Amino acid sequence: MSRRSNPFSVGKLVLVLLVGSGAFLLFLYAIGAGWTGERERAGTAHVNSNALDGFSALAELLELRGYSVDVARDRLVRENEVLLVLTPSLNTDPAELDELMELRRYIGPTLVILPKWYSAPLPDQVAGENPSDWVQLGRGFTPFWFEQVEDFEPMQLSQGKTRGWSGLGYSGDLPDEDFIQAITDLPERQLFPIISDSEGDLLAGYWNRNGYHPYLADAAGVRFSEDEEYGQDEGLYPLVIVAEPDLMNNYGLSDRTRAQAAISLIDATMEGYDYSIVFDMTLPGLGSAENLLTLAFRPPFLAATLCLLLVFLVIGWRAFRRFGPPVAEEQVHVLGKTQLARNGAALIERARRWHLLGAPYASVIAGRIAETQNIRTLDPETREAAIDAALARQGIAGPTFSEKAHALRNARGPAEMIRAASALKAIERMLKR
Repeated sequence: MSRRSNPFSVGKLVLVLLVGSGAFLLFLYAIGAGWTGERERAGTAHVNSNALDGFSALAELLELRGYSVDVARDRLVRENEVLLVLTPSLNTDPAELDELMELRRYIGPTLVILPKWYSAPLPDQVAGENPSDWVQLGRGFTPFWFEQVEDFEPMQLSQGKTRGWSGLGYSGDLPDEDFIQAITDLPERQLFPIISDSEGDLLAGYWNRNGYHPYLADAAGVRFSEDEEYGQDEGLYPLVIVAEPDLMNNYGLSDRTRAQAAISLIDATMEGYDYSIVFDMTLPGLGSAENLLTLAFRPPFLAATLCLLLVFLVIGWRAFRRFGPPVAEEQVHVLGKTQLARNGAALIERARRWHLLGAPYASVIAGRIAETQNIRTLDPETREAAIDAALARQGIAGPTFSEKAHALRNARGPAEMIRAASALKAIERMLKR
């Protein structure tokens, strides 16, 4: 017998579990990926921005040309041998930028694109008529922190007009030639120009820290003597500074020539090696801190996470093996003499009143034997004496019935009582033969 069928079918239950599990996994992924609900694709100069001052076009162009491109939201990637592209904002901490450039000296090549534009969302009256990632650009100012970076201190970053740019075998104009940012005051042989404006100011160049960088030196048109090249450090990685972001941002890559120059600058920075290109999101202020979810999927915690997932799988499998209408439970109260006797025995066992069973059981056995031996007396002592006499007539030796009945009435523990009751039951079987 079983209860009525479950109102939920197996298919519906599986669907509910799949939807719930999918939503939970998406939530966990959102935590690890750092999804905060902010509008990251507009208004700031970073790789995930489609705004004019963003760099999403550069990342897409590099991917189309076969480069391995990634976006980093944590600081761990700074210690990897990759081409790290830094896009600091106008509010970047100069000490952090200076420390990061110093850290990367013997880790991997670094490309720093300085900020220039100030962007803001469109006014409410026109925002609804345009895509959500459109912004309005305002002419900003040179980063206030530029001279606070120790390596940049001897230089001067200025903004002004120009009639064009040239470098890496290319030349052309810039999106807004009335608002150009360039390094105008250069210490001798410290920062070599790779791309310059028509006035000879540096728009992009590589840092001369006595490293051996033949690709960059050739791109800058720099010639070193044999003695100078012999003394250069081959373990030192390049550091390239782009003072004019319009050479590489979405605004600038709208022109084919500027896009070709941007790719050539990336190639020269990589110096012929096949590095992965990683865009940093921490300097623009869009990094994500370490959390328990990301740590759970890294050694040594990965083993514990896999064990936990396996436990969930086993529990789910066992739950579905149990699926279906359960077997009906037995009734708590069953009618009949047998159940009544069981209930009484359970009550005595629970109350631990074993001594109350001896005398009634001895009386029941004596009554059964008296009936088979035609003993008519009802007095207990006389009836037991008659049973002893019957045992003697049949030649049954051993303790008498009255002795064993007395032992049963005086029994206290379960084991002692069972032994005495078994002895009386044995006498009853012998007299029935």
